[in-house]
Amino acid sequence: MLRGRWIAMLLLCLVVAGVFAWLGQWQLERAIETDPPPPGATEQVRSLDEVVAPGEYLPEPLVGQRVETEGSWIPGDFLVVGSRFNDGVEGYWVTGQLRVAERVSVAVAIGWAPDRRSADAAVERLEAEADGQVVEVTGRIISDEGPSVPPRTDPMQMDRMSPAALLSRWHDVEQLDVYRPYLASTTATAGLDDIASPAPEESSPINWLNVFYAAEWVIFAGFAFYLWYRLAKDAWERELEEFEDAEASAAV
Repeated sequence: MLRGRWIAMLLLCLVVAGVFAWLGQWQLERAIETDPPPPGATEQVRSLDEVVAPGEYLPEPLVGQRVETEGSWIPGDFLVVGSRFNDGVEGYWVTGQLRVAERVSVAVAIGWAPDRRSADAAVERLEAEADGQVVEVTGRIISDEGPSVPPRTDPMQMDRMSPAALLSRWHDVEQLDVYRPYLASTTATAGLDDIASPAPEESSPINWLNVFYAAEWVIFAGFAFYLWYRLAKDAWERELEEFEDAEASAAV
């Protein structure tokens, strides 16, 4: 085991184990949130632009954060999204494009309706009231659910709350910046019901998946040494057998 090649392999194993140990430490640092949000932080209403910027993903600790903003509704962009549950009852959301700044918009879930007829009636009312006046909206900021493939029976039907999907059907979108998450309004209008949106559960400051990854890197580092030991020992045992065979042959 003290031969040059095995010493060189041991040094290589030390380097590899050092890299694995560094990766384990890196994962562990990200597993423990050193500055978690205080309890109830999501219930303190903050300005939308303080929480997330247009085009950016919503950080996990801020999902469900109550925010406020103001803007004007864009006529023709009140759309209905299905498969929305309010206290266990399936229904529809009526959504709209809220222009919050020059060429900047956010998708807003305005309210809930128990059936499509009520949702369509709310759309007509919102279209009639969309006169360009500035309105204030308060609600929870929630991550994009991602688009889904519409059913063949109705290619225009939407069953996922996805600003990306809504954007494809909005008007006046040239060079438009859009928020990736959407805003679920606290107070409904146009005869709709308020959207049931309870406070998010307090998350643990420890990410156990990252802890598991950190433990894996430690195991990999140990395996690097074990692999060196096993290969070196096997080589030594082979040499010992050859030496014993050679002595036995010489004795004969």
